[in-house]
Amino acid sequence: MEDYNKIIESLGVKFIKARNIRILQPITIKNFYDVENSITILYDGQVTFGEEAQRVEVGDMLFIPGGKHLTVTYGDGPSKTVSNEEFLTQRESYFEANRNPDKIGTLPNSFGYISFEAKVFDSVNFFNSLDVPPFIIKADTHLAQTINMILAEDMSDIAGKGRVIKIKTEEIVIEIIRYILKNRLFVEQLVTNSTYFKDPRLIDIFAYIKDNLGGDLSNKVLANVANVSEDYVGQYFKMLTGINPQDYIEYQRMEAAVGLLRTSKKSIRAIGAEVGYKDTAYFCRRFKMMFGIPAGKMRRRESLMNV
Repeated sequence: MEDYNKIIESLGVKFIKARNIRILQPITIKNFYDVENSITILYDGQVTFGEEAQRVEVGDMLFIPGGKHLTVTYGDGPSKTVSNEEFLTQRESYFEANRNPDKIGTLPNSFGYISFEAKVFDSVNFFNSLDVPPFIIKADTHLAQTINMILAEDMSDIAGKGRVIKIKTEEIVIEIIRYILKNRLFVEQLVTNSTYFKDPRLIDIFAYIKDNLGGDLSNKVLANVANVSEDYVGQYFKMLTGINPQDYIEYQRMEAAVGLLRTSKKSIRAIGAEVGYKDTAYFCRRFKMMFGIPAGKMRRRESLMNV
């Protein structure tokens, strides 16, 4: 348990978005994808996910780790199937945001939604690194109350709002980890993480990548950072993390690009160059391949639930 406490202490948690959504008409979103983690609590109606259409019961919560592609259906009855890109351009036809805190949990066909980051050493997406699938959290009253409090605070305009949301978002992350441990989910992945998060050479590589996304991140450079041979660094990285370093680097670069698209007015060319892509056309192709939508359309929305 001490190892898990160390991981939790190393986590940097950042609140991204909170929404209380009413479903206007049933919709199935193919290849839903977002870089942030999200947790959805179903107040009324129906939500299913995955190829087997696993059902979320009223009062239960669906946790989706950042970086996971999956199919999600909102609403009961025959639904229209759309791509993630199509949904983003037409979401007002399917979702309506409630901005009255008194109506949280009372509207028909509605759910609450929180998105957040959780990074180890401010570099590694913790839940994504576990490579866990989306899963349902059942009958957790405390977690449900915490989500509702964040929704209410986000709709308010009172002193200390940001601080309360920050604290409560950290509580959500801890409750999710506790649920995983209590139910012995993904035991093998947790054991792997508790090992490699203690490796100082790997931590140095994570930190170097984070600070030099626009520069040379070849295996030769990473080998010098970790003080291992160039021939060995790829094997070493994959042995500890389960992925090769260049795949990890591309994900980090694309995640940084998403952040810049959402928060800056820089051109797509400039953003691509800033995260290490000299060829803008190649950057755009890789971006579309990873996220399922063009970089320009990502810029026109803050997140899935920006309605």
